[in-house]
Amino acid sequence: MMPTVDMNRERSEYTVSEVSKIIKTILEGNLTSIRIRGEISGFKRHGSGHLYFSLKDDTAVLKAVCWRGVAGKMDHTLQDGLEVICDGDISSYPAQSSYQLIVNKIDVAGEGALLKILEERKQKLQKEGLFDKHRLPLPRFPKTIGIITSPTGAVIQDILRRLEERFPVTVWLWPVVVQGEDAAPQVARAIRGFNDSKARSLPHAPDVLIVARGGGSVEDLFPFNDEEIVRAVFESPIPVISAIGHETDTTLIDYASDRRAPTPTAAAEMAVPDLKRDLRRSLSDQQQRIRKALDRLALNSAQRLDDKSLHLLSAFRAAFDRRVTAFNNLQSRLRHPKDLVHIKELALATLQHRFETSFDTFFERTRTRFQHQSSLLESYSHTRTLERGFCLVRREDVIVMRARTLDVGQSVDLVFYDAEKKAIITSKYANKKQSKQQITKQEHFDF
Repeated sequence: MMPTVDMNRERSEYTVSEVSKIIKTILEGNLTSIRIRGEISGFKRHGSGHLYFSLKDDTAVLKAVCWRGVAGKMDHTLQDGLEVICDGDISSYPAQSSYQLIVNKIDVAGEGALLKILEERKQKLQKEGLFDKHRLPLPRFPKTIGIITSPTGAVIQDILRRLEERFPVTVWLWPVVVQGEDAAPQVARAIRGFNDSKARSLPHAPDVLIVARGGGSVEDLFPFNDEEIVRAVFESPIPVISAIGHETDTTLIDYASDRRAPTPTAAAEMAVPDLKRDLRRSLSDQQQRIRKALDRLALNSAQRLDDKSLHLLSAFRAAFDRRVTAFNNLQSRLRHPKDLVHIKELALATLQHRFETSFDTFFERTRTRFQHQSSLLESYSHTRTLERGFCLVRREDVIVMRARTLDVGQSVDLVFYDAEKKAIITSKYANKKQSKQQITKQEHFDF
């Protein structure tokens, strides 16, 4: 029951604390568990985790506070301009003569407000060029895949199962919360963490990233519209596949990622090839190509065989015709054997005459050359030289060419034109250049 103040009693004044207490009692006793709709203004998050903001409409403003225990359980990202419905209690703050709403629960006023915020943020990020980046190609056969999602739930299990079915690879999981105020900072930190230079230098560093979350309402998926996540994806040198919600759900991360998958399972299919399917398809294609090649080979072989047969038949006919023509030509040029014998006899007689003439000429020339050579040889004979008064000196049947090879006392043979004599060397001259006065004794022979 609302307390009252008796104005007719003798003590008509109150202390400030008494009045503040009366007001606090009235407010807290009558305005409990109320729902207030308004737009957030002056939003602040204190280092302690408490939230401070105001709710306003066209004509009034109401201060509000949300304690850390309640703020940590909320699924929404609060910001200025967001229309919300707050459940809580009215309380006064005597130290500042003010009243405020102690918030126990916050709901977004409607999807329209969130979509308005989303559109404004989208336009802002699009102007900055965050949605126009060059889309990185996905590796054909990745060795490692980094997954950013909740470690519990069906999403991670679906992804791992599909990867195992299609193309088993090494998987790195970076666990994050995917709903609430902590979701956006954790996801952005995970993306940057995978792209950190230390992480990329480790063995089996991820070749592609998957950011995944299951379906939900617009409020549930709203953390993936956060600027921090969009910027982290834009800056990532590792290709990023976004798989948020279902096929009809679209978040801002989808515009910045290199690929968008309609579901987390589809993200796994997009990240790795279906090895079994590809092998079956490749084998089927190879079989079809081989079959077509064999068909073409058989057809071409048959055509070539037909062509060769026609060419062979034509060649046989042409060869036969040539042989007939050649036979006719030979037959027309064929002579009687007597004529041939006569022609050969004439040719033989001509050859015989030419041979006899050539032989006589050759014999005469040879005889003349022989006589000339004999005369020349005779002129060069030593007997002709001996006839002119010279003699030939021999020692032990060896012709002596130099006097210096002989010593005094040696016996030599002297060959004259008409006879031979023996001689003994008793002395010899010195060098030809010596003067006659130096010669004491002339060289002579004793016979």
